Amino acid sequence: MAALEIAAGQGDPKAQTELATRYENAEDVPRDREKARLLYCRAAKQGYAEAQFQLGWIYANGRGVAHDDGVAAALFGAAASQGHEYAAKLLRYVHPRPDTRLPACLTPDPPAVAKVVDAEAVVRGRADVEQLVHRLAPEYRIDPNLALALIAVESAFNDAAVSPKNAQGLMQLIPETAERFGVTRPLDAAENVKGGLAYLRWLLAYFRGDVRLVVAAYNAGEAAVEKHRGIPPYPETRTYVKKVTAIYKRAHLPFDPDVVGPSPMVRGTRASRP
Repeated sequence: MAALEIAAGQGDPKAQTELATRYENAEDVPRDREKARLLYCRAAKQGYAEAQFQLGWIYANGRGVAHDDGVAAALFGAAASQGHEYAAKLLRYVHPRPDTRLPACLTPDPPAVAKVVDAEAVVRGRADVEQLVHRLAPEYRIDPNLALALIAVESAFNDAAVSPKNAQGLMQLIPETAERFGVTRPLDAAENVKGGLAYLRWLLAYFRGDVRLVVAAYNAGEAAVEKHRGIPPYPETRTYVKKVTAIYKRAHLPFDPDVVGPSPMVRGTRASRP
């Protein structure tokens, strides 16, 4: 128990979730639903799917909090987008609301002030973001309009946006994607856009230019797209694809076959360089 407390205190989301479960169910500790809720919330804010599910369950059932279907739907959707099967099943029983306000413990922390300011990263609104994307996209052979459609849906052009899953910045890079594409300062606008463009270039090559598959994979991950042989049946992902493709109409784009080999599900599609 002491080791679990220490790990949770150090920010380990798995430990926080396990400790929360113990407090919720009075396992070796006195029942404390408020402490459990706060621990689930800390882990959920880091994007831990099981914590998102458990916190959603609390709000769906009004256990120690006011019943709130909107919050439950948002949390179940976040967990389901990471493959949490039970969360996906429960989504049909809750009703999302556009005016939902997440609990205060899930709202983004103020971005840290960078010690070194990159002049090209300073953005003051949509026009600056558009200028930044149009300047950087050619380096990655990406249509800037595709990147801008993603940014519109992902962050609404807010370079300080942080989601409950800890996706950050204009292109909402989760920590794993940021690390994968060498982004060390995800709230630096230019570095964030470069990481997002690099991921788009990779996805376009992997899915041989199929824009709908690329957009779905950007939201749910390429593994989920392959698992379901197309757009995953997650409500969040399907809504996301509809929103992006309503802005960006092209169905197929050129791609660089040298970036990565094709996904097994699209092999045979003819290579095309942008």
